[in-house]
Amino acid sequence: MEISKQIEKIIQSHGAYLYDIETIKDDNGTIYRVYITKSGGIDLDLCANISNDISPLLDVHPPVDGKYFLEVSSPGIERKLKKPNHFKSAIGERVKFKYDGKKLKGVVNRADDNGFFATVDNKEMFFDYDDVSKAKTYFEWNKK
Repeated sequence: MEISKQIEKIIQSHGAYLYDIETIKDDNGTIYRVYITKSGGIDLDLCANISNDISPLLDVHPPVDGKYFLEVSSPGIERKLKKPNHFKSAIGERVKFKYDGKKLKGVVNRADDNGFFATVDNKEMFFDYDDVSKAKTYFEWNKK
C-alpha cells in the first residue's frame, strides 16, 4: 500500500481527513508537510496526536531521502486547490486562479470531477481543471 494511503487511514482514525501532502526544501532541510481537515476545525492536540501516530510509519518507510521534519497542520484559510475534492470543499469561497494563462478571481459556486463553476466579474462560468494551472482560496480583509 502506498505511503499516502497509510497516512490517510491514520488520519481518518482520528476523525479527520487528509487534505494534501507536500515536500518542501528550505534552508533548514526538508519538511514533509501533511495537511488535515476536520468538520468543526482542527487544533494543536489533534495535529500532535496524528503526528505521533504517523511518525513510526515514516521511521520504517521514510517519505524522502535524508533528514526531514514532519509537520501536520491545517491547510489554512488561504489554501491551495489542486484536486476536485479541494474545489468541492471550497464552494462559497473566494478563489484566485490562473486559467488558460489569465489570472482570475471569483467565488466557487459548485464543482464536480471535471471542473468548477465560479462567478467571475458577475458572470457564472465553467472552468475545466485541465486548464487551471494554479488555484487557491483567499480571504478578503474588510477595510474600515
